[in-house]
Amino acid sequence: MTPARKALRPTTAAAVSVAVLAGAAFGLAPSVQAAAPDPTTATAASASASASASAESTASGVSIRFVDIPGDGGVKLAANVVAPADADASRRLPLVVLPTSWALPQVEYLAQAKKLAEAGYVVLTYNSRGFWQSGGKIETAGPPDIADASKVIDWALANTPADPDHIGMAGLSYGAGISLLAAGADPRIKTVVAMSGWADLVASIYGNRTQHSQAAGLLAGAGALTGRPSEEFQQILDDFFSSNLAKEKDLIAWGKKRSAAAQLDRINANGAAIMLGNSWGDSIFPPNSYADFFDKLTGPKRLELRPGDHATAELTGLLGLPNTTWSHARQWLDRYLKGERNGIDTQAPVQLMSRTARGDDYEGYPSWSAVPSEQRRVPLAGTEKITANHDSGANAGTVLLGGALDQFLKVPPLASIPLLPRSHAAVWQTGASAREQRVRGTVKLHTTVTSDRSDGTAVAYLYDVGPLGVGKLITNAPVTFHDRTPGTPFGVDLELFSTAYDVPAGHRLALVVDTVDPLYIEHNPDGAHLTFSSPAADPSYLTVPVRD
Repeated sequence: MTPARKALRPTTAAAVSVAVLAGAAFGLAPSVQAAAPDPTTATAASASASASASAESTASGVSIRFVDIPGDGGVKLAANVVAPADADASRRLPLVVLPTSWALPQVEYLAQAKKLAEAGYVVLTYNSRGFWQSGGKIETAGPPDIADASKVIDWALANTPADPDHIGMAGLSYGAGISLLAAGADPRIKTVVAMSGWADLVASIYGNRTQHSQAAGLLAGAGALTGRPSEEFQQILDDFFSSNLAKEKDLIAWGKKRSAAAQLDRINANGAAIMLGNSWGDSIFPPNSYADFFDKLTGPKRLELRPGDHATAELTGLLGLPNTTWSHARQWLDRYLKGERNGIDTQAPVQLMSRTARGDDYEGYPSWSAVPSEQRRVPLAGTEKITANHDSGANAGTVLLGGALDQFLKVPPLASIPLLPRSHAAVWQTGASAREQRVRGTVKLHTTVTSDRSDGTAVAYLYDVGPLGVGKLITNAPVTFHDRTPGTPFGVDLELFSTAYDVPAGHRLALVVDTVDPLYIEHNPDGAHLTFSSPAADPSYLTVPVRD
């Protein structure tokens, strides 16, 4: 396997900046931000003492207790309990457990926890092991993390007026992944809201055998800054960034163990009502695996996909501001934990918002497979040969930033299609469309590739090209190959990241394929060439899902 070509300094710096900004946003004391948490364990006595910590009653009638909970193996989990101030043993209340996001402290969910407590819930939020003031080491949603979720539920049932028959879990990003996995391990969990998470961790950070280096670098940097990585996690990172192909099977096995998609049978057997939410431009956990996972769920379910990058759709809700995603999450919990007939279960289970839409309007569909009404095939004729190792100018932006600019300013990554150097970028364009094209779903590329080296990487981009030739990125995806016979053609079938985008009338579609993108580690040896052809017996084409 060729050595990694991407320096990690930019992504590590970004991780530090994000973590520091997060700490400032949540008003953490400087001493807490600066000090690394001690890997201590909690005994039953210390947990009891923490549970009796002073309760703060707010004007709205909500109490907050900061507690320590013994997790799996006795590891201390720093947590807080938010509940109605008058909650006592005379009545049982539905319980919502919220594991924190990667690198964020337990105060992350306080604004939403307060809203839930005001509505009659007991809410328990806790720092995932290995981060901040919780003990243990970062296990990356491994078995100890899932066991912790059950221990937290045990503690809540013993120390709060939580109802054992009405338990839910919810979370953002890392908390979403843990919540989904816990639903397969603990049948007491009746409902889950998983926002900006993953169903297939391997597909998220190593999709099509390509390392998503900026995403992994951000997670690694933030984890090192705010927690204590386990030896296993550190070894996985070392193998990942060093492009150690001999460890590829270990990486896949590690990721599969942490993927809800691999626990689908258990999740379906337990029957929790599951709401999934993600953003089209999520640069850490692309939406494809959520969409595929959703269609295989057999219990009550809902899928929301909208513009944005990782966690940007939910961010204002964490600050206590009005937020559609969090409002829907509370409705989902109300329906399946409190039995309220609020209508969310009667809506179409798939709710999509186009990246080009103005306002907050969703489109409803009965299933993910029903989203496109037609699959348009665009032929990719001729032969294109490019030289690798050069950035053509086509790229998918920067982790966290690209999708956010698209969400808030409607400015996706741009490229001047006429000015792309054809020696480094293969380009195919359609004619101008007489009517609007509503792209909905997953664009697929089928082509034949010939390389003069045994290893390589290609990145495909689909653009909306206006009259001046400026392309706005609709979607993209990378693909990497190894151990191919130089000079021998081979077929490639590539699914680009799912999207919803309205291409205006008079615009063209352009497919661009090059070999370098700052988001990914590429594996093209110096001087390599890639040829894309369309044999008569197996013509190349692009399949574009559209909605009438």
